[in-house]
Amino acid sequence: MLSFSLSLWSQEVKVIVKIANTPISNVAIYNSEQNIYTITNINGIANLDRFSDTEDIYFEHILHVNIKLNKQQIRANNNVIYLEQKVEDLEEIVLSASKFEQSKKDIPQKIVSISSRTIEFINPQTSADLLENTGNVYIQKSQFGGGSPMIRGFSTNRLLITVDGVRMNNAIFRGGNLQNIISIDPFSVQNTEITLGAGSVIYGSDAVGGVMSFYTKQPKLSYKDSIAFKADAIGRYASASDEKTGHLDFSFGMKKIAFLSSISFNAFNDLRMGKYGPKEYLRPEYVTTINNVDSIVENKDPRTQVPSGYNQINLMQKIKYEPYDNLSLDLGLYYTTTSDYPRYDRLIRYRGDNLRSAEWYYGPQRWFMANANISRLSSRSNLYDSFKVSVAYQNFQESRIDRDYQSEIRNIREEAVDMYSFNMDFEKNLSTKTEFFYGVEYVYNYIKSVGNEKNITSNTLFPTISRYPNGANWQSAAIYSSIKYKPNPRFVFQSGLRFNHVSSKASFKENNVYLNLPFESSKINAGALTGTAGISWSPNAILQWKLNASSAFRAPNIDDIGKVFDSEPGSVVVPNENLRPEYAYGGELGLKFNFSNKVILDFSTYYTYLDNALVRRDYMINGETEIIYDGELSNVQAIQNASKAWIYGFEFGMEINFSEHLKLTSQYNAIGGTEEDHDIEVPIRHVAPNFGNTHLIWSFNNFKIDVFANYNQELSFNQLAPSEIEKDYIYALDENGNPYSPSWYTLNLRTQYSINPSITLTANLENITNQRYKTYSSGIAAAGRNLILALKVEL
Repeated sequence: MLSFSLSLWSQEVKVIVKIANTPISNVAIYNSEQNIYTITNINGIANLDRFSDTEDIYFEHILHVNIKLNKQQIRANNNVIYLEQKVEDLEEIVLSASKFEQSKKDIPQKIVSISSRTIEFINPQTSADLLENTGNVYIQKSQFGGGSPMIRGFSTNRLLITVDGVRMNNAIFRGGNLQNIISIDPFSVQNTEITLGAGSVIYGSDAVGGVMSFYTKQPKLSYKDSIAFKADAIGRYASASDEKTGHLDFSFGMKKIAFLSSISFNAFNDLRMGKYGPKEYLRPEYVTTINNVDSIVENKDPRTQVPSGYNQINLMQKIKYEPYDNLSLDLGLYYTTTSDYPRYDRLIRYRGDNLRSAEWYYGPQRWFMANANISRLSSRSNLYDSFKVSVAYQNFQESRIDRDYQSEIRNIREEAVDMYSFNMDFEKNLSTKTEFFYGVEYVYNYIKSVGNEKNITSNTLFPTISRYPNGANWQSAAIYSSIKYKPNPRFVFQSGLRFNHVSSKASFKENNVYLNLPFESSKINAGALTGTAGISWSPNAILQWKLNASSAFRAPNIDDIGKVFDSEPGSVVVPNENLRPEYAYGGELGLKFNFSNKVILDFSTYYTYLDNALVRRDYMINGETEIIYDGELSNVQAIQNASKAWIYGFEFGMEINFSEHLKLTSQYNAIGGTEEDHDIEVPIRHVAPNFGNTHLIWSFNNFKIDVFANYNQELSFNQLAPSEIEKDYIYALDENGNPYSPSWYTLNLRTQYSINPSITLTANLENITNQRYKTYSSGIAAAGRNLILALKVEL
């Protein structure tokens, strides 16, 4: 319920939640002709001066039933008005579909929402683990400091990540597995939205398979004469990695300005795998180096994955300034860095009888972002009702260091990206039935990349080939529009178009000293027009249909055009100047049954066709199919527009509410697909095995318990993509000695107890039966039996 309080000597209305006594923003207030319009500010306050005493005044909020009153009725009712709450709760409001608040029920696409309350209960180690808990996102890990999401058969640079509305994907996001998502601190995340399927109309290149939108905590204004202060402190321990984590955030706010600071620190030791499972996953030996002399030593505990541990620190500072009721200025500063962390899947490779690498690790992964936003929530302009303007700068730094066993040469490759972005997004209500969204975007990337060889005996340093063309740039400019038509509460139509122009420049002059390419530079200028159209239809209170068709694209980035790296043992990827965008065309059909919120069944099926797919294939340089790279004769490969792909799947979700305190939920995903490889259809690398989870959740008063299972089907040898078969060292072996990905399951227990309103204890026991398993395509085995304890204190 909402309560409106209108004083007789003032024309102000304040909207608050009756039970929680907290203000509600964005309550639309307008007259019949809609020529007088206002909106409540973040404090729930709006002024009714411009309305007459006799005209009808409409009060509308997305979570409540609309009502119509005049000022006399408000006064006659003792200045208190109650709005009946709709069935939808706060989790049903999404931002990612248009960058403005919409009801999830109106969106033709499937969007998964994770609230702050759920995040606190899940208690994830990283943001990758947070996504995995949804049951809709599959996570691959090449190393402990990793987490590469897979959504509906797509992964890495075919998925888009945003933080507070700012695009995180940069020009060196690769087609191989990515761990950038661990730079997002889960303790600073307020809520997350995952768009399943294409999102190119709103977000442009890379949003082929889905969009992962993270929204971090916001400073809170006081709206009083006193300062509003709040602080949270969290400590966490996990037994499988001897994890020690600490987090602190605090905010204080005045009437017009507020501040929020956040810091998190993680220390992880080597990860211990489970007891029962494939022996191929064990770590029987590893390399140690003493006084520059390499030795292979026995691992006294083969279940401990040596080395895999690392540390990480995350910092965030936010400032909010609200000079007027409907105008907000926000500044966010984000910084995260890891320690060096081992690339575990490369450290378990053998050459003959000996381990191949003495060293293979990433240098510190650093990410910095400064993001400034201006938002106006209401306006009488003919061009917009609301707008958001964002300007952001990001800096990414990463490096790769490797050295072969008993080699004196250490290869060091370092990369940095400066990324600038500008977005303007507008919303306009054309009528009570029609909303119009539109905007522009510009993104610019500048890449720095160097390569060196260091002799560890003499400490001499020599330049060598860099991973990317140093000084390359990549930029994108776009304009988009989207319309939402809702003629009645049961039917919604949404459609949109986006035009994107992408250009890039790269010089290979420095690397040609080593590669002798037949070209010295590359330029790409490509335009892409994408669109979407869909409906959401609820013919009755039980049934809801969703139908959506869309196109998406991914423009070649600098990683595609100019990368040089060892993709697999005995192969090297080289630059290719002849690349074009790849396009995806897809459709999705969803059906949802809601039987009085007692039983909810959710079905979705989808199909995507990927044309001109950018894939790694064999290549030639100057007529040669092999070259020397890092001292080894290697097969030449390059990214090429050399494939087509067909991906399809089915998703099923279920929720059964046995009572107010007990419910059962389940999510299952079945995915299939093939791609063209030399006129033969073969399995696609990033199509995950069928997977799902089932939860039985009981909550009462201050206690909550979740007994759940995660499960994953097998991928046989014949179901593995050719590129996965070549990485047999990360897989188990079947009865014929061929690599395959076994099925697995885990049984888990999660509990939460609020000792008092300020202290909450969370205790989890994961993988109770101590299974030894790897998620598909992962180099590192998952944690064995793992006790996790966390204590949260609010001040």
